Amino acid sequence: MQDKDVVVLVSNTSWYLYNFRRGTILALFDAGYRVIGLAPQDDYAARLVEELGIEHMALPMEGKSTRLVGEGKSLLALAGTLRRLKPAFVFNFTVKANIYSGLACRALGIPYANNVSGLGTAFLHDNWLFRRVRALYGFVNRGARRVFFQNQEDHDLFQSHGLLKNTPTTVLPGSGMDTTRFAFSPLPGVGTEGGPFTFVMIARLLGDKGVREYVQAAEQVRAHHPETRFMLIGPHSASNRTAITEDEVREWQAAGVIDYLGEQGDVRPFIEQAQVLVLPSYREGMPRTVLEAAAMGRPAIVSDVPGCRHAVEPGKTGWLCEVKSADSLAERMRACIEMPSEQLQQAGTAARQRIEDEFDERIVVEAALACLQAR
Repeated sequence: MQDKDVVVLVSNTSWYLYNFRRGTILALFDAGYRVIGLAPQDDYAARLVEELGIEHMALPMEGKSTRLVGEGKSLLALAGTLRRLKPAFVFNFTVKANIYSGLACRALGIPYANNVSGLGTAFLHDNWLFRRVRALYGFVNRGARRVFFQNQEDHDLFQSHGLLKNTPTTVLPGSGMDTTRFAFSPLPGVGTEGGPFTFVMIARLLGDKGVREYVQAAEQVRAHHPETRFMLIGPHSASNRTAITEDEVREWQAAGVIDYLGEQGDVRPFIEQAQVLVLPSYREGMPRTVLEAAAMGRPAIVSDVPGCRHAVEPGKTGWLCEVKSADSLAERMRACIEMPSEQLQQAGTAARQRIEDEFDERIVVEAALACLQAR
């Protein structure tokens, strides 16, 4: 018999739940649910418990692993935990959690929803393994009560590949933005008015995020504007097959190309220091860092791919560059540096206004609560 008061959130990192789903967690508490986070033990597990009041259960899962024995153990451990908890509903986040928890929930008869926050490596590359992953994805999506997407192009791709069938779907504005926590701030001065023109990239250190293109473009820009600062923020040990090594990052730092600041629990002070955020990713669901920067009044340069191009209004709240092209990115960066400060400020103000109009966190929270009420 299911516990009608228990709602479980499953993710491949506790970091994700803490940073992207805090609004949903707090809303579930307010609605009277017992909320349990099922995710690997990392530095954010304790923060989920201490700061948000969630119950946390460690999940043995490694994002980049494909070893059958280890993956089988992860799936069995997840299924065993859900069998004991007997939750009323399960919300799954991130690709591996969507698939593994979806399989377990289907086997146990537990209602669940999948959240497609991006297509991940399984859709950016093509081989036998990733084709099997996509097939499993379709199987678990077809058993979900609802599948949430963060942009229409991802939704249409899943539909065209038969990964949804008749499953109800909803396209949401990303994971939603807390516009009070990410408050607007004016752009900092440059030159005689302040420090150097500053770009910031905030992302997991993955090849698929376009980190190398960012560094290569920074090298080109510094040849013409040597005083420009390029901040890079994100975790080293990202659990992904395209993770960038620590040695590579150290080489970039030693060459003086970027200012690597590691993983930061609070990115707001760093966004505040920058004039423009950069995200040359190969594909996204709805990039959270672009929305965070926009909420604080920072325009963004993003690659012209699904997810990224939906996060900006080209020419108004940000600009597009060609995907996997350091040359295109460098050209757009130079244009920002040489742009009149009033025009750059207008882009930042427009970015903030768009967040208020279209990306408020309440939209995402209300969709989750409606999913529970309809079960």
